[in-house]
Amino acid sequence: MDAQSRSAMSRREALCGGLLACFGAGCLQHSQAADSPDATALITRTVPSSGEKLPAIGLGTDSFRASESDSIRAELKRMNELGGSVIDTAAAYGDSEALIGDALAGLGIRDRMFIATKLTADGFFGGGGEASFHRSLERLKTQRVDLLQVHNLNGVDSLMPVLQQWKKAGKIRYLGVTTSRVSQHGDIVDAMRKYPLDFIQVDYSIANRDAAASVFPVAIERRVAVLANLPLARAALIGQAAQRKLPDWAADIDVASWSQFFLKYVISHPAVTCAIPGSTKLAHLEDNQGAARGRWPDAATRLKMEKFWDAMS
Repeated sequence: MDAQSRSAMSRREALCGGLLACFGAGCLQHSQAADSPDATALITRTVPSSGEKLPAIGLGTDSFRASESDSIRAELKRMNELGGSVIDTAAAYGDSEALIGDALAGLGIRDRMFIATKLTADGFFGGGGEASFHRSLERLKTQRVDLLQVHNLNGVDSLMPVLQQWKKAGKIRYLGVTTSRVSQHGDIVDAMRKYPLDFIQVDYSIANRDAAASVFPVAIERRVAVLANLPLARAALIGQAAQRKLPDWAADIDVASWSQFFLKYVISHPAVTCAIPGSTKLAHLEDNQGAARGRWPDAATRLKMEKFWDAMS
């Protein structure tokens, strides 16, 4: 290992060590004590670049289909009633943007929801990133989006100056980049160091913890908010745990289902701003949103959860 690599590793170790010590002492601004002092209240997390608070559980929508429009409308209505607001979509997610736009317009709740969408340099549908963004605005039935992200870092160097211009013009409130692959974690770290990002989106779950070591220390250092995608590994974790009983101590963190167990693990990491599990069923959405209330794991309980999962997986 060369000197530069040793230096980078030492910095990461120092950041991680300081992070864990601070988390255990409850001194991070991203703590429940700071953001949700009432244990029965909605758990919120702070966007570092602005101080805005967001509910800790949102909704991923890559499975939205036109044939389920009534169910999707019911989900979004119920999400709003439960205090959730973050909806993550993308130009590449089929009918998702149009279904969200129609539902929110019909329900009259657009101004209560935090819409995040994505684009790439080639725009998926031709015409480049700018054409893709205008198409997204039309489909979402809105004049601006809360968060615009470069999808899987596709064209980040060419798109970032344009996103910064749109942010200055008020067409977007926050800008960011995404990945859902461990192989791109190094690239997303590079993007955080290169650009003034408000958000990143990265894959993270109790079964996929790479981001905690490779990405989150830099997100905290650079004051970048984190959306955690695949927190349930597209429901694979639920399937793996389905035949097992929750540990008795799960009640100590107000967990009533495996979904809540996995989601509370994710949102209790001090770098994570919001987890965005996918859902197309009302019962699943309600269960997931339940993870945004009650007590949540401290550092010792997180380690206990990891050991429990590792032993059963």
